[in-house]
Amino acid sequence: MPKQKLSKRAALAKKKRDLKAANSRRREKMRAENQRKRRAAKKAGKSLKGKDYDHKTKRFTSVRANRGNRGHGTRNE
Repeated sequence: MPKQKLSKRAALAKKKRDLKAANSRRREKMRAENQRKRRAAKKAGKSLKGKDYDHKTKRFTSVRANRGNRGHGTRNE
């Protein structure tokens, strides 16, 4: 995916918004859950190469499927 073509001011505003969203309480909980699940799976000997934990289906899925909402996009998620 190509980088967005934003003005310097817009890019700084987006950076600030994105950081606020990434550090929200909900995202912190999701990151912590992801780390716990990954560590447990690795300890159990599972291969997680190219996989992300999907909080919706509660399992590891490919990065492509997880980020794209299984072909439906993320706009209405």
